[in-house]
Amino acid sequence: MNNERQHKILTLLEKKGEIVLKELQDVFPGVSAMTLRRDLIRFEHEGLLVRTYGGAISVKKLPGGTGDEDPYDMRASENIEAKMEIARKSAPLVEKGRSIYIDAGSTTMCLAEVVPDNNYSFVTSGINIGLNLIKKQKVSVITLGGLVNRKTLSVSGPNAIAFFDNINIDLAFMSSSGFSIENGFTISNMYECDLKRKVIQKAKKVIMLMDSSKINKNLPVTFATLEDVDILVTEQNVPREIEEEAQKHGVQLL
Repeated sequence: MNNERQHKILTLLEKKGEIVLKELQDVFPGVSAMTLRRDLIRFEHEGLLVRTYGGAISVKKLPGGTGDEDPYDMRASENIEAKMEIARKSAPLVEKGRSIYIDAGSTTMCLAEVVPDNNYSFVTSGINIGLNLIKKQKVSVITLGGLVNRKTLSVSGPNAIAFFDNINIDLAFMSSSGFSIENGFTISNMYECDLKRKVIQKAKKVIMLMDSSKINKNLPVTFATLEDVDILVTEQNVPREIEEEAQKHGVQLL
């Protein structure tokens, strides 16, 4: 990394497995706590750590972690500016007095970061998203129970799906690993596919967050089509053929 301070922070994280903000202030006496927090936020977006109260822990130290770079690490470090732009466009859609689901994913993680601290009720399948949201003082957070996928930091499986038999969802902010007109919104994990289908079935409004790199990328399993989506949020205009298909199904493009 070009930034010597950030490089040193990552070296400490690699060596110790976890770091404390107060310790970083001692190591960098001329750097403000806010600047150091921004460094940790950046590394969290890149999938290198999960912030905790007063510090952060390396993803390599999370239960079940192998220490190898995994798909979440790679996705979180790609197209960060695009994902943050999508998050900023999506944040005004979050409403008080609603039951709001936030899907696991690197783009939805950005949404959890920028959503204001207000009286919101969130449900999420993302472990890191839940940890991020609960740092806010006014929100309430429910995380699903079930099988933890160490490659996506998400929870899925029969127990997670059954959870939605007894809960209402007003707004669902969903993520996808790929999209094409022919195959719809796709991912690679069957358990997570079933969970996404269940959420979409329960939600009154479905908002899909997807950066343009996912367009015309197909993965093995389809969990939704444009017919299932109310709003599609991207960082730039979609190709004309997708715009026409979205209009055909009444999908709002942001």
